[in-house]
Amino acid sequence: MRESTAAPPLAWSRTFPATPAHAREARRFLAAILDGHPAADDATLCLSELVSNATIHSRSHEPGGHFTVRAQRHGSHLRVEVRDQGGPWTWPSTGPWPEDEQHGRGLLIVARLARDWGRTGDSETGWILWFVMDCP
Repeated sequence: MRESTAAPPLAWSRTFPATPAHAREARRFLAAILDGHPAADDATLCLSELVSNATIHSRSHEPGGHFTVRAQRHGSHLRVEVRDQGGPWTWPSTGPWPEDEQHGRGLLIVARLARDWGRTGDSETGWILWFVMDCP
């Protein structure tokens, strides 16, 4: 029998209160994990978009609400997840936005910067929005 030489994935997880100050802490959390890696800026921007969704559009924004950030590095890939506390979900629009529209572009930014992204979960137990980036 041949032994596998592949390293197990490295994973980090932290739960934050769903406030603007803690959104900043979530970005610092991921930046510290990536510690100056070339993908750090793009990954932090993508995380910021997912955290904004959790703190604005989910039940996480209710008093006492929270969100959880999970980051995993495996080989040359980085996967980051944000779990919120659920609520209704609306897919982002793909058409032109009115100039005064303040929301709706964040996931398009994630789609441009990440290799892949998606959503799992449900409105009752919570949504997990995630993205994957190359991180050699």
